[in-house]
Amino acid sequence: MTPYTLYILKCNDDTLYTGITTDLEKRLLEHNTSDKGAKYTRYRRPVIVVYQEPCSDKSMALKREHAIKKMSRQQKLALI
Repeated sequence: MTPYTLYILKCNDDTLYTGITTDLEKRLLEHNTSDKGAKYTRYRRPVIVVYQEPCSDKSMALKREHAIKKMSRQQKLALI
């Protein structure tokens, strides 16, 4: 079982982006330099990781991602 990481990025325009990955370093590089990054972050480069949280499996990571995406910006900032 590959461990997953939930992450929050701070974009150049001060917005926040939440995602999951099995390789955070590679995913951050994709967000900042390639078309493999999310469309949302492609136009808000550079992005930096401001929060990361380990998850034991994909199901847990997806549930946590969904919960964080439902949070208000203020709640996300408090988490960070």
